[in-house]
Amino acid sequence: MSAPTHTPPHPATRGRVDIRLPWWALALPTLAFITLLALILNPSDAHAAADDPLITQLFERIQQLVTR
Repeated sequence: MSAPTHTPPHPATRGRVDIRLPWWALALPTLAFITLLALILNPSDAHAAADDPLITQLFERIQQLVTR
């Protein structure tokens, strides 16, 4: 004889979405975005970009657009 199982109701039947993210799921992409933005705003810190004038010009143009 099998015992009846108790299953929780489907999340869609409760009327709301219950999604929880860990704190680092938002913190890490935010930190990466801020780091890359800082490199764009100050291209002298991006040492690899100093060798290629085309990349340097691109960063300078982006910096000018951001600072306007």
